[in-house]
Amino acid sequence: MITPQVQQAYDAAKEIYAKHGIDTDKILEKLKEINISMHCWQGDDVRGFLNQEQELTGGISVTGNYPGAARTPEELRQDLEKAYSLIPGKHKLNLHAIYADTEEKIDLDQIEPHHYTKWVEWAKEQGIGLDFNPTCFSHPNSEDGFTLSHPNKEIRNFWIEHCKRARKVGEYFGKELGQPCVTNVWIPDGYKDTPVDRLTPRKRLEEALDEVFKEEIDQKYNLDAVESKLFGIGSESYVVGSHEFYMGYALTRNKLLCLDAGHFHPTEVVSNKLSAISLFNKGILLHVSRPVRWDSDHVILLDDELQEIARELVVNDLLKKTYIGLDFFDASINRIAAWVIGMRNMIKALLKAYLEPSEQLRELELKGDFTARLALREEFKTYPFGAIWDYYCALNGVPVREEWLHEVRDYEQNILKERNKNQKSLIENR
Repeated sequence: MITPQVQQAYDAAKEIYAKHGIDTDKILEKLKEINISMHCWQGDDVRGFLNQEQELTGGISVTGNYPGAARTPEELRQDLEKAYSLIPGKHKLNLHAIYADTEEKIDLDQIEPHHYTKWVEWAKEQGIGLDFNPTCFSHPNSEDGFTLSHPNKEIRNFWIEHCKRARKVGEYFGKELGQPCVTNVWIPDGYKDTPVDRLTPRKRLEEALDEVFKEEIDQKYNLDAVESKLFGIGSESYVVGSHEFYMGYALTRNKLLCLDAGHFHPTEVVSNKLSAISLFNKGILLHVSRPVRWDSDHVILLDDELQEIARELVVNDLLKKTYIGLDFFDASINRIAAWVIGMRNMIKALLKAYLEPSEQLRELELKGDFTARLALREEFKTYPFGAIWDYYCALNGVPVREEWLHEVRDYEQNILKERNKNQKSLIENR
């Protein structure tokens, strides 16, 4: 519901932006067309449902023990629905292979589309698309830090088979839901200390990926992506799948290149890479996260880098070839709130980028008038963006400003705390 106060503030802001030729109504229509892939693993601390007792490995570490983590696919879907109800627009869900909803006892090299049927049925009900990821971590076959580049051929073949099957699941999602599924391959492979041979593991990885992608799948159903990392816990000195490796692989194999905002050196920023890569690559998968020193997966803030990423996508018209997903996990705060904060911030950043006079700024830059360029960009930081955001939320039937937090608190009292009590009761009765 759009209240008179929200409407009045919007009308006043609309007039201010119009003086610079910015049509806020048209921008909100554009914004409505952008779907962001929300990651399922924030809801249960990357445990999944295939083997919930397995210890997290592969550099994956979740801190905190906030009450109410989802324990079943039904609980996770319930939490996801609550989060989506507080986020404007229609989006996607990003699933990892370990989130199969099945009573069968299967291993990762046995997954099939029918193990995810309930997710597809739910996605249809919600009117959203699905993305997918093979899970190449937290498994006995990854305990020594290697998967697709493993020196043991038997173990390497296990992971090749898993990734092949993941692509078939992605194809199934695309066919059923009428929009392509982005299936992203990330592996933790690497050494804690300096290796003697950096080349041979990369040769094995190249050969393994070629085998994974051997079968042609129609890109209207499934899009393949590969993701790099600078270092991780247990691979501080050497990561097989480096940025240079995957950039070369993506370019020569016509794959999407995944850039995770937390997977680079602290002095590097993803925003500065987007335009360069866009000139040569078929497309980009963007994992939006927030690095803090050596940890790459904090809830995203509406900070300078997030806004710069959004500006690059909007100003350079890169949204047509960029797939945006979130990737963070924080168990120290309410998990649903983490989703909502991250998703709303990503949308806010895109809206702020659309509300800048980009053509005017581009002209000033070409003229060499850097004084006016700087002055105008700084002044626009205090333009009434918030009034446009509030109106967009109201227009989409989601809470305006921090009102969403009240709904999360109610959900926590009525659902999450009861869930936690039931869990304690189960433990005590064992």
